[in-house]
Amino acid sequence: MTKHTDSAAADTDFDTLRAQRQAAMNDAEREVYNSAYAQAGWAMELAELVYTTRTQAGLTQAQLARAMGTSQSAIAAWENGARTPGVEALERLARACGKHLHITIGAA
Repeated sequence: MTKHTDSAAADTDFDTLRAQRQAAMNDAEREVYNSAYAQAGWAMELAELVYTTRTQAGLTQAQLARAMGTSQSAIAAWENGARTPGVEALERLARACGKHLHITIGAA
């Protein structure tokens, strides 16, 4: 549970604040907010995946970039969530690290 750090809401958890903000939104605003929130969540999950895969393979960002045919700055951007790698980039990442990319869709 993440705590919000504003003094006015210091004892309110993030989920409660999010629900309060959403309650004040109209349907269009809520749809945009939910989409942005979901995209950020996936971006951070992919950032962690890139970092973990690279470090488990014992590669630096520069070494991975060379093996993938991209730049070190692209790897850094994926790892910090500033950019999100596409499926093709994830496949190159997996191959460069001696792994296979597997994509599944599970039950909700």
